[in-house]
Amino acid sequence: MKKNSRAKIIVILIIFILLIILGILGFLLYNVYNNYIAQNDYKQLSSSVALTEETNTTNKLPKNPIDFKSLKKRNSEIFAWIRIPDTNIDYPVLQSKKSDDFYLHRDINGEYKYAGSIYIEYCNSTELDDRVTVMYGHNMQNGSMFANLHKFEDFSFFKKHRYFYVYTPTRKLTYEVVSAHNYDSKHIMNSYNFAENKVFKNYLEFIQNPRSIVRNVREKLNHKLTVDDRILTLSTCLNSGDGRYLLQGVLVKDEFTR
Repeated sequence: MKKNSRAKIIVILIIFILLIILGILGFLLYNVYNNYIAQNDYKQLSSSVALTEETNTTNKLPKNPIDFKSLKKRNSEIFAWIRIPDTNIDYPVLQSKKSDDFYLHRDINGEYKYAGSIYIEYCNSTELDDRVTVMYGHNMQNGSMFANLHKFEDFSFFKKHRYFYVYTPTRKLTYEVVSAHNYDSKHIMNSYNFAENKVFKNYLEFIQNPRSIVRNVREKLNHKLTVDDRILTLSTCLNSGDGRYLLQGVLVKDEFTR
């Protein structure tokens, strides 16, 4: 009887373990499928909101390539669009009025997607006129969201790709890449009082000489950084370990669009 009881217990344990394994596999497969659907949705969205470029126009203001009217109908919390040439980074940018991490694992429709969305926290202005604005995105294994920021680890890619762009309903913002580097897990906006000139100056010095083994720095910028500059920090996870990977850009051109 004891042998039969032990055998039953072993069988039950094996079944229990198999169920756990199947559950984990099911969850992983669900996330893979979920992320595939999300990325496909973003690709379709990028195509659907891209307006036709106009040439030979006499209007001095450049045409805004993003259909923000359609985007706002879909979600009023979309306030910008970011594009980095030769990467998959071509996404709307959001800011939640509910909580800072609302879009951490939600798509632009507010539905659960592990990949989440590109977003800024409430401490930053949607006008992107703060001294430092931090924009967040996941480092997804399929290369979506902010995963392609890691392309800037390659010096050749870093050197060739000097600029990235952010569009708002009325403006085109051009940023020059200052540096790309590893960083610890410290929350930037909660750790520095950028209203103080000394603090901001120290940050400007830091992004031009990051204390990291993994880093690329622009040797010659268009101009010397000062307290009048505006920095956009793009933040994602490292490929391994704790901490963040940051792309630091300085605003070099702010154009109105039509």
